[in-house]
Amino acid sequence: MAVGGASGTERTDGATGPLPEMTGTGPVAAVRRPAGDPELPAGSAGERVLEHLGRQVRLITGLDAAVRRREPDSVHRMRVATRRLRGTLRSQWAVLDRRRTRAVADELRWLAGELGTDRDREVLAERLGERVAELPGELRRGPLERRVAAYTAPPPSGGAAVRALESERYRALRDALAHLLAAPPLRADAHAPAGPVLAAALRRDVRRLERRLAAARRTPPGRERDIAWHRARKAAKRARYAAEIAGREKRAAKLRRVQRILGRHQDSVLVRAALPGIAEAAEAAGEPSFSYGLLYGRERELAEGYEREL
Repeated sequence: MAVGGASGTERTDGATGPLPEMTGTGPVAAVRRPAGDPELPAGSAGERVLEHLGRQVRLITGLDAAVRRREPDSVHRMRVATRRLRGTLRSQWAVLDRRRTRAVADELRWLAGELGTDRDREVLAERLGERVAELPGELRRGPLERRVAAYTAPPPSGGAAVRALESERYRALRDALAHLLAAPPLRADAHAPAGPVLAAALRRDVRRLERRLAAARRTPPGRERDIAWHRARKAAKRARYAAEIAGREKRAAKLRRVQRILGRHQDSVLVRAALPGIAEAAEAAGEPSFSYGLLYGRERELAEGYEREL
């Protein structure tokens, strides 16, 4: 079953030609329930997981128009739903055959990446605005607010998020998600009671998070350590989503706090990566760059505080 346009269709992944068929080897895999498979019993793990997947799919499709209109927070909300959906497909492999959902998960990763380009711009604008506002008047050199606004302004074309939603690849993904919900590739544990199955998935994801946190702490300060903390952040999100599906509210709250700290750390990494470019643009325009160095130092200080808190 083809999910793309005719031969020669332009694709957002840089290739040309028709999109691959849903065979399990292309970007969107086939997901079919075996013939004669019984209905999921009430309270089963499969029922709980599919309900969660359905909510995230509805959020993604429901936010489509809002993202195209560039409504505030719409890109962030769609990206969160995309990540929740992908995290569930990767985490709940005892319920859904991960070999047959892997390609769908890969396409969700692509969509989250496209949405992330615009989301990073929003984060930069907000966080840099906060840092500039903290500077005492005597330490503000040059038109800081104007320079930051110019750097973080969205492109007139609507940005990567809008381009992604207008692509054949996104339309194929939406078709694949509808097919996934209609014919999920269930495994045996999908019919088992939800409690033990979902608790086991949560334990696996928490252990994964603990390993990544330990690895980040062992890594010397610098770029590699920032990358390690970011990997831990991804694991914290996945564990939090598993806790929410399992109904473990207290555990989810703790994981949400860890995720929040790691998120702030990553925001600081993003800002520090952008500041040298902003300072260079200011210098090229004949503006002083002194204040941008102060902003960089403040972000480094904040990042060290987040690491201590973790």
